[in-house]
Amino acid sequence: MTGVSESKPSFLRALLVLGRVSNLPTVWSNCLAGWWLGRGGEYTTLLQLMAGASALYIGGMYLNDAFDADFDRQHRQERPIPSGVVSATQVWIFGIAWLLLGIALLATHSGKSATLTLLLVGAILLYDAVHKLVAFSPVLMALCRFLLILLAASFGQFEIDGLAIWTGLVLAGYIIGLSYIARRESTQGPIRFWPLIPMAAPLVLAYIVNAGPHRDNARLLALVLILWVLKSLKPLWLSSHRNVGQVVSHLLAGICLVDLLAVADVPREFGLLFLGCFGLSLLFQRFIPAT
Repeated sequence: MTGVSESKPSFLRALLVLGRVSNLPTVWSNCLAGWWLGRGGEYTTLLQLMAGASALYIGGMYLNDAFDADFDRQHRQERPIPSGVVSATQVWIFGIAWLLLGIALLATHSGKSATLTLLLVGAILLYDAVHKLVAFSPVLMALCRFLLILLAASFGQFEIDGLAIWTGLVLAGYIIGLSYIARRESTQGPIRFWPLIPMAAPLVLAYIVNAGPHRDNARLLALVLILWVLKSLKPLWLSSHRNVGQVVSHLLAGICLVDLLAVADVPREFGLLFLGCFGLSLLFQRFIPAT
Protein backbone atom coordinates (compact mmCIF):
# COMPACT_ATOMS: atom_id res chain seq x y z
CA MET A 1 0.00 0.00 0.00
CA THR A 2 1.29 3.45 -0.90
CA GLY A 3 2.91 5.25 1.98
CA VAL A 4 3.62 2.17 4.12
CA SER A 5 7.25 1.64 4.99
CA GLU A 6 8.65 -1.83 4.46
CA SER A 7 10.64 -1.56 7.72
CA LYS A 8 9.07 -1.76 11.13
CA PRO A 9 7.43 1.64 11.75
CA SER A 10 8.17 3.83 14.76
CA PHE A 11 5.72 4.12 17.64
CA LEU A 12 4.78 7.67 16.60
CA ARG A 13 4.16 6.63 13.01
CA ALA A 14 2.09 3.69 14.27
CA LEU A 15 -0.12 6.14 16.17
CA LEU A 16 -0.58 8.24 13.02
CA VAL A 17 -1.42 5.14 10.98
CA LEU A 18 -3.90 3.95 13.59
CA GLY A 19 -5.68 7.31 13.52
CA ARG A 20 -5.79 7.43 9.70
CA VAL A 21 -4.82 11.07 10.14
CA SER A 22 -4.58 11.57 6.37
CA ASN A 23 -8.40 11.52 6.39
CA LEU A 24 -8.74 14.31 8.95
CA PRO A 25 -9.10 16.99 6.23
CA THR A 26 -12.28 15.22 5.09
CA VAL A 27 -13.62 15.52 8.64
CA TRP A 28 -12.74 19.20 8.65
CA SER A 29 -14.54 19.74 5.33
CA ASN A 30 -17.63 17.98 6.74
CA CYS A 31 -17.49 20.41 9.66
CA LEU A 32 -17.11 23.40 7.34
CA ALA A 33 -20.07 22.33 5.21
CA GLY A 34 -22.38 21.55 8.12
CA TRP A 35 -21.41 24.71 10.00
CA TRP A 36 -22.09 26.84 6.92
CA LEU A 37 -25.45 25.15 6.35
CA GLY A 38 -26.26 26.01 9.98
CA ARG A 39 -25.61 29.65 9.00
CA GLY A 40 -22.14 29.82 10.49
CA GLY A 41 -21.32 31.88 13.55
CA GLU A 42 -18.23 32.53 15.65
CA TYR A 43 -15.02 31.06 14.27
CA THR A 44 -14.00 29.97 17.75
CA THR A 45 -17.07 27.73 17.73
CA LEU A 46 -16.01 26.31 14.37
CA LEU A 47 -12.54 25.51 15.75
CA GLN A 48 -14.12 23.80 18.76
CA LEU A 49 -16.28 21.75 16.39
CA MET A 50 -13.34 20.73 14.21
CA ALA A 51 -11.18 19.80 17.19
CA GLY A 52 -13.92 17.69 18.75
CA ALA A 53 -14.81 15.98 15.48
CA SER A 54 -11.13 15.21 14.88
CA ALA A 55 -10.85 13.63 18.32
CA LEU A 56 -13.91 11.44 17.68
CA TYR A 57 -12.54 10.37 14.29
CA ILE A 58 -9.12 9.45 15.67
CA GLY A 59 -10.68 7.60 18.59
CA GLY A 60 -12.99 5.72 16.27
CA MET A 61 -10.11 4.69 14.03
CA TYR A 62 -8.06 3.51 16.99
CA LEU A 63 -10.92 1.35 18.22
CA ASN A 64 -11.46 0.10 14.67
CA ASP A 65 -8.02 -1.50 14.81
CA ALA A 66 -8.60 -2.71 18.37
CA PHE A 67 -11.74 -4.56 17.32
CA ASP A 68 -10.04 -5.84 14.13
CA ALA A 69 -6.87 -7.14 15.81
CA ASP A 70 -7.61 -10.83 15.17
CA PHE A 71 -8.64 -10.20 11.56
CA ASP A 72 -5.54 -8.10 10.91
CA ARG A 73 -3.27 -10.84 12.32
CA GLN A 74 -4.52 -13.07 9.49
CA HIS A 75 -5.00 -10.63 6.62
CA ARG A 76 -3.13 -7.38 7.33
CA GLN A 77 -0.05 -8.20 9.34
CA GLU A 78 1.51 -4.83 8.47
CA ARG A 79 -1.01 -3.04 10.72
CA PRO A 80 0.43 -1.62 13.98
CA ILE A 81 -1.07 -4.18 16.38
CA PRO A 82 -0.15 -7.45 14.60
CA SER A 83 3.27 -6.04 13.65
CA GLY A 84 3.99 -5.60 17.37
CA VAL A 85 4.69 -1.86 17.31
CA VAL A 86 1.82 -1.12 19.69
CA SER A 87 -0.22 -3.41 21.92
CA ALA A 88 -3.95 -3.93 21.67
CA THR A 89 -4.34 -2.70 25.25
CA GLN A 90 -2.61 0.58 24.42
CA VAL A 91 -4.85 1.05 21.40
CA TRP A 92 -7.98 0.47 23.48
CA ILE A 93 -6.83 3.04 26.06
CA PHE A 94 -5.86 5.65 23.47
CA GLY A 95 -9.06 5.13 21.50
CA ILE A 96 -11.33 5.57 24.51
CA ALA A 97 -9.34 8.64 25.63
CA TRP A 98 -9.76 10.29 22.22
CA LEU A 99 -13.51 9.60 22.26
CA LEU A 100 -13.86 11.12 25.73
CA LEU A 101 -11.96 14.20 24.60
CA GLY A 102 -14.24 14.56 21.59
CA ILE A 103 -17.34 14.22 23.74
CA ALA A 104 -16.04 16.86 26.15
CA LEU A 105 -15.44 19.32 23.29
CA LEU A 106 -18.68 18.72 21.39
CA ALA A 107 -21.37 17.87 23.91
CA THR A 108 -20.91 21.08 25.91
CA HIS A 109 -22.06 23.37 23.07
CA SER A 110 -25.82 22.84 23.39
CA GLY A 111 -28.40 20.24 24.27
CA LYS A 112 -28.87 19.34 20.61
CA SER A 113 -25.14 19.02 20.03
CA ALA A 114 -24.88 16.79 23.11
CA THR A 115 -27.58 14.47 21.77
CA LEU A 116 -26.00 14.31 18.32
CA THR A 117 -22.55 13.76 19.81
CA LEU A 118 -23.75 10.74 21.78
CA LEU A 119 -25.58 9.38 18.73
CA LEU A 120 -22.42 9.81 16.66
CA VAL A 121 -20.27 8.06 19.27
CA GLY A 122 -22.79 5.22 19.39
CA ALA A 123 -22.68 4.89 15.59
CA ILE A 124 -18.88 4.89 15.63
CA LEU A 125 -18.73 2.14 18.25
CA LEU A 126 -21.36 0.06 16.47
CA TYR A 127 -19.49 0.33 13.19
CA ASP A 128 -16.17 -0.58 14.80
CA ALA A 129 -17.68 -3.60 16.53
CA VAL A 130 -19.59 -5.17 13.63
CA HIS A 131 -18.23 -3.83 10.34
CA LYS A 132 -16.36 -7.05 9.58
CA LEU A 133 -19.39 -9.16 10.50
CA VAL A 134 -22.31 -7.62 8.58
CA ALA A 135 -22.84 -6.81 4.92
CA PHE A 136 -24.53 -3.48 5.65
CA SER A 137 -21.48 -1.95 7.37
CA PRO A 138 -21.16 0.71 4.60
CA VAL A 139 -24.53 2.02 5.79
CA LEU A 140 -23.15 2.33 9.33
CA MET A 141 -20.12 4.24 8.06
CA ALA A 142 -22.46 6.51 6.09
CA LEU A 143 -24.53 7.06 9.24
CA CYS A 144 -21.44 8.39 11.01
CA ARG A 145 -20.81 11.02 8.33
CA PHE A 146 -24.53 11.89 8.19
CA LEU A 147 -24.58 12.53 11.93
CA LEU A 148 -21.37 14.56 11.68
CA ILE A 149 -23.02 16.92 9.16
CA LEU A 150 -26.00 17.37 11.48
CA LEU A 151 -23.71 17.88 14.47
CA ALA A 152 -21.75 20.52 12.56
CA ALA A 153 -24.98 22.28 11.57
CA SER A 154 -26.03 22.33 15.24
CA PHE A 155 -22.94 24.49 15.91
CA GLY A 156 -24.24 27.15 13.50
CA GLN A 157 -26.36 30.15 14.41
CA PHE A 158 -29.61 28.67 13.09
CA GLU A 159 -28.72 25.02 13.70
CA ILE A 160 -30.27 22.27 11.54
CA ASP A 161 -32.60 22.81 8.57
CA GLY A 162 -33.87 20.64 5.74
CA LEU A 163 -30.91 21.38 3.47
CA ALA A 164 -28.46 20.21 6.13
CA ILE A 165 -30.40 16.96 6.47
CA TRP A 166 -30.48 16.39 2.72
CA THR A 167 -26.79 17.22 2.47
CA GLY A 168 -26.04 14.62 5.12
CA LEU A 169 -28.14 12.06 3.25
CA VAL A 170 -26.46 12.56 -0.14
CA LEU A 171 -23.03 12.51 1.53
CA ALA A 172 -24.12 9.22 3.10
CA GLY A 173 -24.89 7.92 -0.39
CA TYR A 174 -21.36 8.76 -1.54
CA ILE A 175 -19.94 7.07 1.56
CA ILE A 176 -22.00 3.91 1.00
CA GLY A 177 -20.56 3.49 -2.50
CA LEU A 178 -17.04 4.28 -1.34
CA SER A 179 -17.27 1.90 1.63
CA TYR A 180 -18.57 -0.94 -0.53
CA ILE A 181 -15.46 -0.64 -2.70
CA ALA A 182 -13.25 -0.40 0.41
CA ARG A 183 -14.57 -3.77 1.65
CA ARG A 184 -12.77 -5.37 -1.30
CA GLU A 185 -9.35 -4.14 -0.16
CA SER A 186 -8.70 -7.05 2.21
CA THR A 187 -10.81 -9.66 0.42
CA GLN A 188 -11.02 -10.98 -3.09
CA GLY A 189 -14.09 -10.69 -5.25
CA PRO A 190 -15.54 -8.76 -8.17
CA ILE A 191 -16.34 -5.06 -7.84
CA ARG A 192 -19.62 -4.13 -9.48
CA PHE A 193 -20.83 -0.84 -10.86
CA TRP A 194 -23.82 -0.37 -8.53
CA PRO A 195 -21.86 1.74 -5.98
CA LEU A 196 -21.72 4.48 -8.60
CA ILE A 197 -25.48 4.99 -8.17
CA PRO A 198 -25.50 6.26 -4.54
CA MET A 199 -22.22 8.09 -5.19
CA ALA A 200 -24.09 10.25 -7.71
CA ALA A 201 -26.57 11.50 -5.09
CA PRO A 202 -24.63 14.75 -4.39
CA LEU A 203 -24.91 15.68 -8.07
CA VAL A 204 -28.69 15.33 -7.99
CA LEU A 205 -29.11 17.47 -4.88
CA ALA A 206 -26.78 20.16 -6.23
CA TYR A 207 -28.87 20.41 -9.41
CA ILE A 208 -32.12 20.68 -7.44
CA VAL A 209 -31.14 23.26 -4.84
CA ASN A 210 -28.95 25.59 -6.91
CA ALA A 211 -30.80 28.07 -9.09
CA GLY A 212 -29.93 31.28 -10.89
CA PRO A 213 -26.29 32.41 -10.65
CA HIS A 214 -25.45 29.62 -8.22
CA ARG A 215 -26.30 26.93 -10.79
CA ASP A 216 -23.23 27.77 -12.88
CA ASN A 217 -21.00 27.28 -9.84
CA ALA A 218 -22.77 24.03 -9.04
CA ARG A 219 -22.30 22.74 -12.59
CA LEU A 220 -18.59 23.53 -12.53
CA LEU A 221 -18.09 21.87 -9.14
CA ALA A 222 -20.19 18.89 -10.23
CA LEU A 223 -17.95 18.46 -13.28
CA VAL A 224 -14.85 18.57 -11.08
CA LEU A 225 -16.33 15.92 -8.78
CA ILE A 226 -17.33 13.68 -11.71
CA LEU A 227 -13.87 13.87 -13.26
CA TRP A 228 -12.20 13.13 -9.93
CA VAL A 229 -14.41 10.12 -9.22
CA LEU A 230 -13.83 8.71 -12.72
CA LYS A 231 -10.08 9.24 -12.38
CA SER A 232 -10.15 7.53 -8.98
CA LEU A 233 -12.16 4.55 -10.22
CA LYS A 234 -10.15 4.01 -13.41
CA PRO A 235 -7.68 1.48 -11.91
CA LEU A 236 -10.53 -0.83 -10.89
CA TRP A 237 -11.62 -1.66 -14.41
CA LEU A 238 -9.04 -0.28 -16.82
CA SER A 239 -5.82 -1.46 -15.18
CA SER A 240 -4.22 -4.88 -14.99
CA HIS A 241 -3.21 -4.15 -11.36
CA ARG A 242 -6.26 -3.55 -9.14
CA ASN A 243 -5.05 -1.23 -6.38
CA VAL A 244 -8.21 -0.91 -4.29
CA GLY A 245 -6.40 0.95 -1.51
CA GLN A 246 -5.35 3.75 -3.85
CA VAL A 247 -8.84 3.99 -5.34
CA VAL A 248 -10.44 4.26 -1.90
CA SER A 249 -7.85 6.81 -0.75
CA HIS A 250 -8.63 9.08 -3.70
CA LEU A 251 -12.38 8.68 -3.21
CA LEU A 252 -11.95 9.59 0.45
CA ALA A 253 -10.21 12.82 -0.57
CA GLY A 254 -13.18 13.41 -2.87
CA ILE A 255 -15.39 13.87 0.20
CA CYS A 256 -14.04 17.43 0.33
CA LEU A 257 -15.34 18.03 -3.19
CA VAL A 258 -18.73 16.58 -2.23
CA ASP A 259 -18.86 19.01 0.69
CA LEU A 260 -17.93 21.96 -1.51
CA LEU A 261 -20.63 21.02 -4.01
CA ALA A 262 -23.15 21.00 -1.14
CA VAL A 263 -22.36 24.67 -0.42
CA ALA A 264 -21.76 25.88 -3.96
CA ASP A 265 -22.97 29.38 -3.06
CA VAL A 266 -20.23 30.07 -0.48
CA PRO A 267 -17.90 33.05 -0.95
CA ARG A 268 -14.79 32.21 -2.95
CA GLU A 269 -12.50 32.65 0.06
CA PHE A 270 -14.51 30.15 2.10
CA GLY A 271 -14.66 27.74 -0.84
CA LEU A 272 -10.88 27.72 -0.97
CA LEU A 273 -10.87 26.09 2.47
CA PHE A 274 -12.56 23.02 0.98
CA LEU A 275 -10.02 22.86 -1.83
CA GLY A 276 -7.31 23.24 0.79
CA CYS A 277 -8.73 20.26 2.69
CA PHE A 278 -8.79 18.27 -0.57
CA GLY A 279 -5.15 19.10 -1.25
CA LEU A 280 -4.10 18.35 2.33
CA SER A 281 -5.81 14.97 2.20
CA LEU A 282 -3.88 13.99 -0.93
CA LEU A 283 -0.64 15.36 0.55
CA PHE A 284 -1.08 13.49 3.84
CA GLN A 285 -1.83 10.27 1.94
CA ARG A 286 1.72 10.36 0.57
CA PHE A 287 3.02 9.76 4.09
CA ILE A 288 0.20 8.04 6.01
CA PRO A 289 -2.13 5.49 4.36
CA ALA A 290 -5.79 6.48 4.33
CA THR A 291 -7.11 2.94 4.77
